[in-house]
Amino acid sequence: MYIDHFHLKEHPFQITPDSDFLYMSAAHSRAKAYMDYSIRNRDGFVVITGEVGAGKTTLIRKLLSEFDDSVVVAKIFQTQLDETQFLQAVLVEFGLNPFNAGKVELMDMLSSFLVESFLKRKQIVLIVDEAQNLNRRVLEEIRMLSGLETDKQKILHVILVGQPELNQTLDAPGLEQLTQRVRLRFHIAALTEAEAADYVYHRLRVAGAANPENLFARDAIPAIYEYTGGIPRLINTLCDTALTCGFADDSPRVSEAIVKAAVLELQWKPFSARLRQASHSMGVVACDGTSNTRDYELKDLAQAVACIEPRLDGMEALLKIMVTMLQRRNRISLRVSDSQIREFLKQVSAEIEKRAIDHPPCGGDICAESRE
Repeated sequence: MYIDHFHLKEHPFQITPDSDFLYMSAAHSRAKAYMDYSIRNRDGFVVITGEVGAGKTTLIRKLLSEFDDSVVVAKIFQTQLDETQFLQAVLVEFGLNPFNAGKVELMDMLSSFLVESFLKRKQIVLIVDEAQNLNRRVLEEIRMLSGLETDKQKILHVILVGQPELNQTLDAPGLEQLTQRVRLRFHIAALTEAEAADYVYHRLRVAGAANPENLFARDAIPAIYEYTGGIPRLINTLCDTALTCGFADDSPRVSEAIVKAAVLELQWKPFSARLRQASHSMGVVACDGTSNTRDYELKDLAQAVACIEPRLDGMEALLKIMVTMLQRRNRISLRVSDSQIREFLKQVSAEIEKRAIDHPPCGGDICAESRE
């Protein structure tokens, strides 16, 4: 629509991941260096997290574009799978036919492939995007696969990429064996305002703009940052809308006024205000101003249940006594006073607390939070 008007060769702010447009901020450069290091040095397990729209998938595509024939890669982008489906997906990526096979056969097939590839001096890499959706059983399968090694080298290199919730999942009780295998762990933060400016001009330059600063005025950058918070995907959405508005107004460049007109078209509030609104109304905020509260609450609830479950058997008898006492309260009211009943319940409560302290099921802050 606006390509000819602004003398561009292609759309500069497409939302789809395109490694040709990848802007290597300091954080993106560090994340890619970690991934490169783990593969080239045959050294382990890397976890990369980043906010929604931070450019994680684009970074993966850039990494993949640099591999030669010596690297065999399985790329998993669909992660809402059970462990059997996950193993099948990995084998399909490696070019095998895993269907109509049981789990034991799948594991044997995959292990044989990995060893054979290693003996052929291939580097075998498993990259899992959207890894925050992996369930515990799948993560356990990944841990087992990552344990394949010789005396000196890992056979399979694993890169998990996901949203910040991935860190919460990995830090949950019961996954210590997995996290101990993680060699490098890094979080891609939002762009700074200076990086946001470089990002905009970089994409315009790649799209064919002869002078990006003439196309997007410098005074438009603070407004772009104010409404996007430095999140690349949001920058793309706003800048694409601004170019459309500029084209509609027959303007030769995008000014601050046009950016604000685009904001009105999108009906956006400032990024910080959207975060505050989401925080007040939903409790937990994602990077784009939306909420992932339900996911966080479910994970927190699961962790709390895991913490208190071992206590339930010990508490059951005490709870039965309490229920019985309350049920019989009317019948014994002439013989037992309310103060005696309250005293008994106080003793029961003290006994429950004592058992919780003497026999904690797990350590750390989660148990403390569960008691609260």
